[in-house]
Amino acid sequence: MIKTGTRLQSQVCETQVIVITSSDSLDDLRAGGVAMIPLDGEKSVGATLDPNLAEGAVMGKRYVDDSGAEVLVTKAGVGTLSVGTTPLELKAAKPLPASD
Repeated sequence: MIKTGTRLQSQVCETQVIVITSSDSLDDLRAGGVAMIPLDGEKSVGATLDPNLAEGAVMGKRYVDDSGAEVLVTKAGVGTLSVGTTPLELKAAKPLPASD
């Protein structure tokens, strides 16, 4: 299982993330359809971006999955973040309390 605080990078685009809340599902975390690797890891030669998973990741936004895993994008890229082939969802902002 990937630990909270782990920094990962895409092998097919510029996307980088940091794990905020870990879960077993993140063992299959991908960007652009290709497995993400540690920030200091060696990128695979010949890895290509899946055109079906090329909607991008927005810097500064948090993405979550159904198991409660959460990642924060620290560098934007064109690859869609996913667990397997299931794209992660953009985490909705919490509404602020009313100030009457």
